[in-house]
Amino acid sequence: MTSPEALHERLHELEAAADIRKVMARYMALCDHLDENTPLDELGALFTENATWSGRGTRYAAAFGAHHGRAAIMAMLAAYCTVPPHFVLNAHFLTNETIDVNGNSAKGTWMMLQASTTADGKSDLRSARLEVGFAREDGLWRIARFATENVFARLISTWNDGSAVPTPQHPGG
Repeated sequence: MTSPEALHERLHELEAAADIRKVMARYMALCDHLDENTPLDELGALFTENATWSGRGTRYAAAFGAHHGRAAIMAMLAAYCTVPPHFVLNAHFLTNETIDVNGNSAKGTWMMLQASTTADGKSDLRSARLEVGFAREDGLWRIARFATENVFARLISTWNDGSAVPTPQHPGG
């Protein structure tokens, strides 16, 4: 027999994990469309007031550095919201998710795949390991620590090749 307290705790963890997934999905969706119309206040509100955002490992620490506090994170992300936009195409995909909830804090890990083309016409496919800490602030789950570390990056010559989609040929037609 499971106690009501144990069921309540399990429900809390399930609801927290669902809310955290929504935070990450919204963050990635907003980052997919960084331009002059990006709602930076909404993007910033996904982070706690004292959040940190950092690149890890030699490549990402040099490229991204570390940003401390919501205002600094928003300023870093706003630098991508240029006219014309820094990203002509940007798509993030998250997989291999783990979320561990501990009361009003949580930790999540993801493998991220990003396909992008920048304003200079260069396209690449890259992957990064994400380690993200979350905290409940003002009753909402927010990102408290965001760390990204490069796994690989590869230049791509074209994204949307106009060639016919290869499909099996049907007998007789």
